[in-house]
Amino acid sequence: MRRSWWKVVCIILLFYTIIGGFLLPVPVRFILNETIRNLYFHVPMWFTMILLFGISFAYALKYLRTGNLKYDIYSVEFTKVGVFFSIMGMVTGMEWAKYTWGEPWSNDPKQLATAVCMLMYFAYLILRGGLKDEEKRAKISSVYNVFAFALMIPLLFILPRMVDSLHPGNGGNPGFNSYDLDSRMRMVFYPAVMGWFLLGYWMTTLRIRVSLINHERDNNFEIDA
Repeated sequence: MRRSWWKVVCIILLFYTIIGGFLLPVPVRFILNETIRNLYFHVPMWFTMILLFGISFAYALKYLRTGNLKYDIYSVEFTKVGVFFSIMGMVTGMEWAKYTWGEPWSNDPKQLATAVCMLMYFAYLILRGGLKDEEKRAKISSVYNVFAFALMIPLLFILPRMVDSLHPGNGGNPGFNSYDLDSRMRMVFYPAVMGWFLLGYWMTTLRIRVSLINHERDNNFEIDA
C-alpha cells in the first residue's frame, strides 16, 4: 500500500478534476464562456504529453549510454502513452476550437506545429515496427527519439510565438495567467495537471510491466536490472 500511495492520489485528483471541472463556477469571458472548463482537460493533457516524451527522451539517452534493452522498453512505452495523450489533447483542442474560433481546424501555427510533432512520433513508432533486429531497432529508434524531442521544443514553444496565433500567450494574445486563470480555476487546474500526469505515468508503468514479461517470455532470459 505504501508503494501505491501515488495511485490513490491520482484517482482522488482526477475525481476532483471531473467534479470540480463541471460543477465549480468559472469566470465569464468573452467568446469562451462555459467552454473555458476544457482548460482542465485539454491543457493538462498537453503537459502530460510533453512530460512523457521528456521521460522517453531521457531513457533513450540512457539506452545509448548503457546499451541495456530495459531502457529502450521504458523509452518506447513512455512514447506510446505520450502519443495517446497527444491524440486526446488534439481531440479536446479541436472541440474547444469549434466553439471558440468557429471551426475545429483553422491552420493556427500552434495547431500546425503540434500536428508536425505528432507525425514525428507516429513515424518513430512506424520506424520501430519496420526493424526486426532488436539491437538495431533500439539504437536507431533511440537516436531518432533524441532528435524528435529536440525538434519538438522549438516547434511548440518558440516558432508559434514568432507569428500571430489564436492561442493564449501567442501573437499578442494574453496568456491564461493574466486573463482567465483566476483563483477559482487554479483550485482545479493545478490538481488536474498533477492528476493527468500521474494517470499517464500509471498507464506507462503497466505497459512497461507487460512488455518486460513478454520480452522475457519470448527470449527466455531476463533483462539486466
